[in-house]
Amino acid sequence: MVKSDVLVLGGGPGGYLAAERAAQGGKKVTLIEKRALGGTCLNEGCIPSKALLNSGKLYEHAKESEVFGVTAENVKIDHSKVVDRKDKVVKMLVSGVGATMKAHGVNVVMAEGVIKGKTADGFVVTANGEEYAADKLILACGSVAVVPPIPGLREGLADGFVMTNQEILDMRTVPKHLTVIGGGVIGLELASYFNMIGVEVAVIEMLDKIAGPTEKEISTALLKEYKKKGIDFKLSCKVTEVGKDCVVYEEAGEIKTIKTDAVLCAIGRRALTQNMGIENLGVYMERGAVVTDDNMQTNVPGVYAVGDINGKIMLAHTAYREAEVAVNHILGKKDYMRYNAIPSVIYTQPEIASVGETEESAKAKGMDVKCVKATMKMSGRYLAEVEKGDGFCKLVIDTKKNCLVGCHMIGSYTSEMIYGAALMIEKQMPIEQIKELVFPHPTVSEVIREALFL
Repeated sequence: MVKSDVLVLGGGPGGYLAAERAAQGGKKVTLIEKRALGGTCLNEGCIPSKALLNSGKLYEHAKESEVFGVTAENVKIDHSKVVDRKDKVVKMLVSGVGATMKAHGVNVVMAEGVIKGKTADGFVVTANGEEYAADKLILACGSVAVVPPIPGLREGLADGFVMTNQEILDMRTVPKHLTVIGGGVIGLELASYFNMIGVEVAVIEMLDKIAGPTEKEISTALLKEYKKKGIDFKLSCKVTEVGKDCVVYEEAGEIKTIKTDAVLCAIGRRALTQNMGIENLGVYMERGAVVTDDNMQTNVPGVYAVGDINGKIMLAHTAYREAEVAVNHILGKKDYMRYNAIPSVIYTQPEIASVGETEESAKAKGMDVKCVKATMKMSGRYLAEVEKGDGFCKLVIDTKKNCLVGCHMIGSYTSEMIYGAALMIEKQMPIEQIKELVFPHPTVSEVIREALFL
């Protein structure tokens, strides 16, 4: 038996950062990962999709460069080379995580881990025929794509006609037509890329809006933008069947069929909690996700759950912070997890970035708020660099506390700006203090300050 102080099950963002922080805190750490370090984020999610999207944006810019005084002839995109570069980026980052683990003395075990239970030696996990034990166990097993029981969907996955985000990122042959089931973050980002490189794209979404919980004005603006770009959105529609060359869906009680060359199933993700022995510890779960307190500890003392497995906010940066909170609790440091200022980004073209309350959610909570909205065209840099675009910034202000509680933006650079708004919300900065901040000029971020003076 291999004994450690902390045992981490899962090597994604939450898992590897927990291992790193625990090792930095002087703990002996073992990390068990069955597939690849970096988890979904580095291997088949955040990073590879951004590599594709960047290539798509470069291609789109090149085609439209003449308006900026640059002439580019015979602009083409080679999707196979885009995938090659994506693979190179992923390999570099995964190698970097491995090097970090080694540098901090983390014992990395590449095998499937199954929880055996708790003994006098601590929490015991078996992997590769070996037993690993520790006094503290951090569950960071991540999530998997949701595959609903739609007739023909699993058969399509088996023969390659249907793909999840995992398979489509490795696809080298570009289809003429792609149908995306699901208009959330994953579906929109991949629809955005394939639309940019010339694929005919249709998106089927059950809700009457895209981008899930995204602020309504923002999601409406993105929908308008992508309709202009040629994406065919079928909202308030339910997929009823997947055929060999088509998708069947219901719209207003009428059954319709769309012919397609490939299907992306992007309905969402669920916590990965099955077949790993969690039940052997008696860990409490709700709706398939592990329940945690604000220290990230489960109902079983000494067992923590970070990242997608707890089903709270399935974002890599949430997992990072949850990992730090869990390890700090293990190390005896005061800390707790807060979710009121977790930013989210959709890396479409244009980008969407949000943090905090929407106008609707704030009013539903009984908060007295006012909203101010500023066009991105108030930014000199935005006008200088964006020829066509109707981006804007919408701020939600708590009038009683006189502080920012929400920020929602659509436009270029918003992914790099949103952390500033998150800081303002986290620290509950009074509006007058925010107005006194000096923003660099010319930057698109100035639109946040400009909005406060409207």
